Amino acid sequence: MNKSKLLYPFIVLGILLAAACNQTPTENLKKFDDQEIDAGDQPEKLPSTTETFFPGFEDIDLIINGINIHAIMGGSGPPVLLLHGAPESHVMWKDLAPELAKNYTVIAPDLRGYGRSDKPDKGDYSKRKMAQDQIDLMRKLSFEKFSVVSHDRGSHVARRLAKDYPDAVEKMVIMDIIPATYVWEHIDANVADRYCLWLFWTQDYPMPEKLMGPQAAAFAKMTAGEDVEAGNDYAATNGTMEAFHAMCEDYRASKSIDIEHDKSDSEAKIKTPSLVIWGKKSNTGNFDYPQIWRNEIENVSFLELDSGHFVVKEKPEEILRAITPFLKE
Repeated sequence: MNKSKLLYPFIVLGILLAAACNQTPTENLKKFDDQEIDAGDQPEKLPSTTETFFPGFEDIDLIINGINIHAIMGGSGPPVLLLHGAPESHVMWKDLAPELAKNYTVIAPDLRGYGRSDKPDKGDYSKRKMAQDQIDLMRKLSFEKFSVVSHDRGSHVARRLAKDYPDAVEKMVIMDIIPATYVWEHIDANVADRYCLWLFWTQDYPMPEKLMGPQAAAFAKMTAGEDVEAGNDYAATNGTMEAFHAMCEDYRASKSIDIEHDKSDSEAKIKTPSLVIWGKKSNTGNFDYPQIWRNEIENVSFLELDSGHFVVKEKPEEILRAITPFLKE
């Protein structure tokens, strides 16, 4: 894919932000205060991904905590829950899930606010609520204990799952995140440069939605790189104003209610055996992963890969080689 096309959403965002800087944030918010986000036209039901990406899997739609959570499930054996990142969906696991399904029962949901799951406008996007969605989903599927493999936003949810439901999570794989509370407590110029989109997406509604929301489809598609089919699916599910707003609410929770929850149990270490993987070229790669995560998890091992943030897309074979023996231990 042409690099200029990859950068297009960010070029547009830069132009919009430069224009917005001619007014104060307060003036911008007042300007949009009485306007509502238009979710736009969406198909009533998007086509299943099971034929395209996950042959042999089945679609699941369950009402969890008052909203619809969509997932796919396939394979047989011990249950493994796969939690995706942003602005992706269960589709990000298309290279791993079929392989894992040879030995495990694989459940890959869309988190609330993403993919084919509901995107409540005023919903609770705390990681505690999102973790509760997942524990309730697994219990409805009759799985009381399971392992979790996660990336990005899904890893923040997995971390809270292991904290709130330690008896349920048997193994945990976290990929390319630093605990959000740690990041917020260590913001400096270097971190701000690397987390510039975090800083933007967590601004008060409706500034991010109005400025970047119109480019949500291009941004979602960009994360798939040259994988056109996956990119089109991300654009269809996460490329609406409704979906972009939900993603912003997820990020906003990280610097508000999620910090409160983290402070309430900061002394309690995670006991779940864990594997932490990250890309050394990622925006998180300059953090001291071992030091930070050893303060969070008692039993943890580490793997650094020569990749960027989207480690599953960039290094699927290396990820599979790492997590297969870990899940068997």
